[in-house]
Amino acid sequence: MTAAADGAVGDATPDATPAGSGPHAAIVTVSYNSGDVLPAFLASVPAASAGAVPVVVADNDSTDADALRAVTEAAGARFLALGENRGYGGAVNRAVATLGPEVRWVLVSNPDVVLEPGALDRLLATAEADPGIGAAGPRLLEPTGEVYPSARLVPSLRTGLGHAVFANVWPGNPWTRRYRQDGEHDGRRDAGWLSGACVLVRRDVLDRLGGFDEGYFMYFEDVDLGWRIGRLGLRNVYEPAATATHIGGTATQGSSERMRRAHHESAYRFLARKYPAWWLWPLRVVLRAALAVRAHATNTR
Repeated sequence: MTAAADGAVGDATPDATPAGSGPHAAIVTVSYNSGDVLPAFLASVPAASAGAVPVVVADNDSTDADALRAVTEAAGARFLALGENRGYGGAVNRAVATLGPEVRWVLVSNPDVVLEPGALDRLLATAEADPGIGAAGPRLLEPTGEVYPSARLVPSLRTGLGHAVFANVWPGNPWTRRYRQDGEHDGRRDAGWLSGACVLVRRDVLDRLGGFDEGYFMYFEDVDLGWRIGRLGLRNVYEPAATATHIGGTATQGSSERMRRAHHESAYRFLARKYPAWWLWPLRVVLRAALAVRAHATNTR
């Protein structure tokens, strides 16, 4: 799938899945030298749902691809070797394109996530209760047990500027707190976007939108997807009754500077595309400068 223009909701509500046609949900994850975390992710999948759920591991040309294939196939999952690094969204799009038409929901997850028992079924129950829901996301925990703010507002120029300028020197500033929706992680609620580290998305919505925008190689592809889901008139719903833990991995260690730079380049790309009016160019200039300064800091959350 490739990025496409938004469309009206219209006939977006999916038809009922025909009886006996196969699993109506699937899981997609992306590996890149993920041998330290992929086994735990795959081991957590069976207990996440009462039914059998197909899993596709899309590999972005890992140096340990043979070992990852062996781990994947030993777990009963399918290994999709892409032969190049297509970025997170690009890899997810390729994997989703291989799924059969019976798959109505896709759980997109990082390989460094561990799903709690019943997590997928709880997300599906929430999402299928309302045809206006386009995506549902779980409570995402840090290894310490701290709740990660995985359900946030779609950033505006105001919150983007405030967060970029003050997040590292004044963590409790009102723009960052509003963007992260701090203190709002205990109950089910709507969000502007849900973290792509673990999010359940309607398959027909992914098809309608062309999947993730592959112009984002790293970061903000999930912000962009949530924003476009909202523009369809559909909901992004945070469901804390479903839980997953983001354990983290070693694949990106030693590349923090590159990752910070990619994070802020993607942030600018999103906001510049969301606010393209010519008369907003002074704010875009200030935003780019603020993000460039923040890119030298250590915290990109």
